[in-house]
Amino acid sequence: MDPGLIWILAGLLALAAELALPGVYLVWAGLAAVATGLTILTWDPGFAAEVALFLVLLAGGIAASLRFKKQVEGKAHRVNAPEAGLVGRGATLLATDASGLRVRVGDSDWPARLPRDATMPALGAALRVEAVDGTILVVRPL
Repeated sequence: MDPGLIWILAGLLALAAELALPGVYLVWAGLAAVATGLTILTWDPGFAAEVALFLVLLAGGIAASLRFKKQVEGKAHRVNAPEAGLVGRGATLLATDASGLRVRVGDSDWPARLPRDATMPALGAALRVEAVDGTILVVRPL
């Protein structure tokens, strides 16, 4: 059997095993093996070069996935957080009482506070969300 076909078959088996097993460990080995097999079908460099090519492709795939993971890592934990996407949005002042301010952003009411240098606006005033401090929005009059 042709060595290139063996590499492709091994890669496809690794990709199939990835579907059955949890994780993303076999994806990179499977893709590297398939790419190695396709390269060998067009040009046969010898066994040592085949293994070296496989290892380089495997390392490249792992490095690319780690780089991608770092880029999305900070964003992933905020996907379902209620405050995600609130900074910069407009708000309306609903009430001022002893417990603080209450503002409406979209269809939700939130507790809020003003920055130290801001003056108290009138009820119904337009505000902009500057930050989120736990469950309290930091708002500034427009």
